[in-house]
Amino acid sequence: MKKVVLLFLLVCSQTIFSFNKITETEKLAATCKVWGFLKYYHPKVANGQTDWDKQLLEKLPLIDKAQTKEEFSLILENWIDDLGAVEEIAPIAIPKDVKFFDKNFDLSWFNNKLFSKKLSKKLKFIEENRFQTDEEIGPGYNPLKNGNYFKLNYEDKNSRVLWFFMYWNLVEYFFPYKYIMDQKWDLTLNESIPAVLNAKGEDDFYKVIRKVSTKLNDSHVEFALYKNSIFDESRRFFPADCKIIDNKMVVTEILADSLAQADDIKVGDVITKVNNKTIAELTSEYRDLCTASNEPVFLNKAVRKILTGYSDSVEIEFLKDGKLISKSMRWYNYHDSHRNEFKKGAQKKKERFKLLDNNIGYVDMGVIKPKNIPDMIEALKSTKAIVFDMRNYPNGTYYEIANFLNAHEEKFAIYTHPDFSYPGKFKWTKGSTCGSENKDNYKGKVIVLLNEESMSQAEWTAMCFQTAGNTTIIGSQTAGADGNVTELDFATFHTRYTGVGVYYPDGRETQRVGIVPDIEIKPTILGIQQGKDEVLERALLYVETGK
Repeated sequence: MKKVVLLFLLVCSQTIFSFNKITETEKLAATCKVWGFLKYYHPKVANGQTDWDKQLLEKLPLIDKAQTKEEFSLILENWIDDLGAVEEIAPIAIPKDVKFFDKNFDLSWFNNKLFSKKLSKKLKFIEENRFQTDEEIGPGYNPLKNGNYFKLNYEDKNSRVLWFFMYWNLVEYFFPYKYIMDQKWDLTLNESIPAVLNAKGEDDFYKVIRKVSTKLNDSHVEFALYKNSIFDESRRFFPADCKIIDNKMVVTEILADSLAQADDIKVGDVITKVNNKTIAELTSEYRDLCTASNEPVFLNKAVRKILTGYSDSVEIEFLKDGKLISKSMRWYNYHDSHRNEFKKGAQKKKERFKLLDNNIGYVDMGVIKPKNIPDMIEALKSTKAIVFDMRNYPNGTYYEIANFLNAHEEKFAIYTHPDFSYPGKFKWTKGSTCGSENKDNYKGKVIVLLNEESMSQAEWTAMCFQTAGNTTIIGSQTAGADGNVTELDFATFHTRYTGVGVYYPDGRETQRVGIVPDIEIKPTILGIQQGKDEVLERALLYVETGK
């Protein structure tokens, strides 16, 4: 009987111990949240008095050794106590003119099951008596202040953890669109920690954090390794640009005419495979490596990946005249693969604006500049319609053009900015206006052409032009990434994310949604083969028919 009781007690004690034991991922995920919270909330850390990165590196070995919730929680409690007392200033008054945007804000993790009640209370007290500052998003804003991440050794596990913690918390507190990610940012934290720990050196780590960045679902996000510059002599390129339509890749522009002629490549040619992989297979491979707000932008970014490589010889399968033809092509460096040599194939200088048939004006927003606007107005003011082609990136011409289009001053966008005195919360701002009192404003139809190439300033400018009252948007879904960009520059790589939220004055979202066209029209493979600009043609039809 005594043996049975002893065995029972032994089993119970082991079960209780196993319940209290915590995993490495659990410990590091909780540490990441506490470290980031204290970095931005604790008065003696947020003001730069403490080398917070160094302290994390010192605490990681202790955290690694902690076996139970109690041991782990005590390490964090002592860490907070060692920072010194926090002055009690609660309640902190919120200015009457401040209206919060709270969809990103969540500190419910204070009640993490790993934390003691004492630790949870300490965190809540720091929130209520947090660091206060007048800092705002602006030209001098430095997202990496009070830290040294420029030359971290990514061969070292703890350096990788430090960088990942820094990045995760920047997004947690200062990315305006966290609330519309496909995947919860907390889940990304837990999924990524094992990969960060197990990364085999720098290159492997770069792949891990590139995948992490795709979880932002933000077309502004890019991840560039300096050693993989497009001008790297070892990189090879297809001598034309393409677009993915219906799981096929169609040639839309010749970039190197002599090379294209040598391999009999023409605009409208359809590519079905690259190195024996279908376009669908290739896009699937890049799904976790290209960050995009929506599918059209993802496909656009995937094309860039598919059309570059490091092999001189590439096997391409074409669909020509209903038949599949495979050929081995030689790809070249950037200079050779982007050089039109024949006089007849040389790029023509794009016209900033012109008069089309039937008294319709056309403006290429990608090339026209503010200094050209007076001449454009003079030439096109008497037209019955003006087509503003914004399937590109404008040159800051919104103000001058809006004054021409609008009869009155109109608000066209409002913003959310991060509140550095309450990280995680964002503040609504008054927004932007365009136009002025102008009885001689343009009276004809205003047409704006958009597609997935229309991003950020293009989307913002389109919002501005919509206030004219006689504006019609024609084309397809835009990039869905509006707002100023926060740049993160490091010794060997660069990345970024959208730093300011942009909305219509009535609160409608633009991120991921983009500018919704009034008339949707997309290029087709047949249209490209016939040399048509189907989007422009649809706009001209609308001008003439009103439909």
